[in-house]
Parts: sequence; structure tokens; C-alpha cells
Amino acid sequence: MEPRAAGAFRRALPGVASGLALWIALSCAAGEGQPPRFPRPPGDAAQAAAPHRQVLRAIYEELIEIDTTEARGSCTEAAQAMASRLLAAGFPAKDVQVLVHPDNARKGNLVARLRGTGAKRPLLLLAHLDVVEALRRDWSPDLDPFQLVERDGFFYGRGTSDDKAMAAIFVANLVRYKQEGLVPDRDLIVALTADEEGGAHNGVAWLLANHRGLIDAELGLNEGAGGRFRQGKRLFNGVQASEKVFQSFALETINKGGHSALPVKDNAIYRLASALSRLSTFDFPVSLSEVTRTYFARMAPLEEASTSADMKAVLATPPEPGAVARLSASAYYNALMRTTCVATQLEGGHAENALPQTARAVVNCRILPHESVAEVERTLIRVVGDDEVRITKVMAPQPSPPSPLTPSVMQPLEAITRALWPGVPVIPIMGTGATDSLYLRRAGIPMYGVSGLFSDIDDVRAHGKDERLGVSALYEGQEFLYRFVKSLAGGG
Repeated sequence: MEPRAAGAFRRALPGVASGLALWIALSCAAGEGQPPRFPRPPGDAAQAAAPHRQVLRAIYEELIEIDTTEARGSCTEAAQAMASRLLAAGFPAKDVQVLVHPDNARKGNLVARLRGTGAKRPLLLLAHLDVVEALRRDWSPDLDPFQLVERDGFFYGRGTSDDKAMAAIFVANLVRYKQEGLVPDRDLIVALTADEEGGAHNGVAWLLANHRGLIDAELGLNEGAGGRFRQGKRLFNGVQASEKVFQSFALETINKGGHSALPVKDNAIYRLASALSRLSTFDFPVSLSEVTRTYFARMAPLEEASTSADMKAVLATPPEPGAVARLSASAYYNALMRTTCVATQLEGGHAENALPQTARAVVNCRILPHESVAEVERTLIRVVGDDEVRITKVMAPQPSPPSPLTPSVMQPLEAITRALWPGVPVIPIMGTGATDSLYLRRAGIPMYGVSGLFSDIDDVRAHGKDERLGVSALYEGQEFLYRFVKSLAGGG
């Protein structure tokens, strides 16, 4: 889940704070996590659920085995395959559309609608079809990233966790609602889109610009969080309510150069290297929001004693420096506490036997949603401390507002989590990366990253080698989203 940054920061933090406070007051106390299990309904209901799992399994396999990478894949093929599933289930053609970007025939998007009474505005169910690159030689010898393999309690394949599980679940559950004759209070819109992971044809941005009416909604669900377990013990079910701002800066220095046989101290590469060295030792100050403060408060009881104490200590005003230093050793906790900037690309020089005339680096920043891009740029200039190193934005900043954690969303989320996984708390999360929720939040549609798909907090394989998702996790996520969507949809 990594698009180019998007969204526009608005005056939403007060809404997040008030909604979060009300939710905390209404929610139950967090308890101990439970070992992973599939929540089977009693008696004959368990057998009745089996066909829906079989439908999901078939859809999941079909999606995984369609290559949807930027280099050679086709999101259009995947969108058409899902459209065929829905049409075969009895959805009218007017409610199942594959919309292809006019500049690239491989960048298709599916938009499907289950019509309700219209008593409420629609609910958007968003997932992306594209996946990051995966080469056969980079995976284990007995695994092909574009063949679904079920082994030792896991599904292996590119996109098994990011994000074809949610895409398959939304399609399978839409078929299930159709078969049940569900007529909700609001339309349910499933949108499966292209280029979330990058590329020039982002489906959500294109649909908002050209087909807004097809995906306009009161609120929506997307990736961005999920459940986490450690050593077989469930920790929490996450809901992503905000994201950091993606912003890259170019650091560049220019020199007259010369012959390498006559070196001088003023060297473009050395000057840039010194600037990057100063940046590498700098940390932005800790700045917690309502979402991240609640995250640490709710995670503290779930961690071992020393980490728990540190989490409580960073909630103090000011945060305890020793606790900050210890938590910062975790890349994830460090990213939650502060803005981060890191060098990601480097180039310089033009010939082996010439002094460099230019040297350039890209520094990628992930900025806290309540902090200013302009202030981060001023901080970079101060830390680099060299007027000969020019700092410019690689692209215009596009922050997004947080989504308010209102009781209408949080109460059913809490209740369903308790029903499926007793004692597991719901914890709000700020995304340290980025998802397509940014575009929709910017457009005024609150988005909530919630899936009910549990994964190992210490073994994250999305975007990497041997990506996988637990078999039971897939089916539990299906049941969770089936119930949660119905609750948000209302009606019978």
C-alpha cells in the first residue's frame, strides 16, 4: 500500500479528538488477546457458511494468479474477471462497470453497486488490484508469486495480504448479500482500482476526477490496518484513521568540476555527502496526536513490562527522553512518534576521470498529518546548514485530513471485534505509509482502514519475499467484514 501522497489537510483534528474521546468513553476496557481461531457459528450455520468460503477461495485464487504488476501486468484483466463473477451472480450490467484509463489499456478499474433503499448515502468498499513487482528468482524455489499456494496454514502469493484479500472478500461478500436478498439502507459500492502501488494512472484519483458520481459516498472502508498477533496471541484489531504525508525533497549541489588528476577540496560529492551525514544524525521532535496517543495508551497493557512502561512515559508532558530513545529503536514506534526524513536515492558525477559537476540525492519524508510541510523544509535547510546545497520539493505536497472516529463507526467495530475475538481491543492507528484513502479524505469522504485480517506483527511480508496470509485469517476477515459492512449499511 504505497501510492504517491495525496489529500489536502483540513480542519479535521478537532473532529477526530471529540469523536475519539466519545468512542473511548463508550468502548469497553481492553483485555488479553486470544489465540487465533476461526469463529464458527453454532450448528447448521457452520455448514451454511462453507459455500461462501468456497466462493471466496476461488475468487482469491483467480486474483492472485492474474499478474497486476506495473511492469507487465493488467489490472483491466483482473477487473473484468471480477465483473464476470458479479454478472454471473445476477447483478445487472448497469451496476457492474469496468472503467479503463484512456491513456493505458492495462489500467482498468471495477465499480460495482448493490442498491439499497437510499435512506442513507452510499458506503464505499475500496481495494486495489495492482501489486508491487515480484520476480520468481527472488522467492523461495518452491513458490511462484503468481500461483496461489496453500501450505502449513498459509496462502502464499503476491498480493495475498496487499491487497487482493480485501478485494476478493468484498466481491465474495457482495455476491453473498445478493444471494441473501439484502436491501440495505444505503447502496454498497465496491471499487477495485489500479496503480495504488505507484504508476501514473491511479484509479481512485482518476475516478474522482472523471466519474465522481460512481464512487461518491458518505464514508468508506479500505486497507491501512488490520489485526496483529504475536507468538499466537492476538494483540489488537486496528483501524487506520489518519496517514502521514508523503513528501520527497531533492538535495543538489553544483560545481565547476575539472580534471580528476587535479583534485580540489570543493567537491560536489563530498559537499552533498557531508549534508547527508548531518541529516542522518538528526531526529525530528516527538509530537503525538490524539490517534497516536490513544495507540500507545492502548498498546501499553499488551506489551512486555519495560516497553509498556516506556509507552506510558512518552505520554507524559514532556515525554520522558529515555523512554523516547528506547522506543525509537523500533522503526515503527519511531515513525509513529515523529516526522521522519531519509535519503533514498543518490547520484553524482559524469565521468570516471572528471571532478563531479553535480551531485543529487532524494530525501523522502513522512510528515505527521498535523505538522507543516513548509516547517519540515525549513528544518532540512537548517540541519543541512550549507547554502551550496539546494533543497527543493520533488512534488507538491498533498496532505489529507484524519477521519473522525465517531461512535457510529466505532461502536459496531468494537462490538463485532468482541463477538469474534473476545478480549481483543480495537486500537486506532496512524498510517506511517500511504494508501488511496488519502485521495478520498481529500475529497471529503471519511475513510477507515479496517480489515479484520490478522497477521504476525513481527513477520511482515507485504511487498517482500514469500508474501503470505493465514488461511484462517482470510476466512475470519471475510466474516468480520461481512458483519461490519452489514452493520454500517443498515436495513434488512
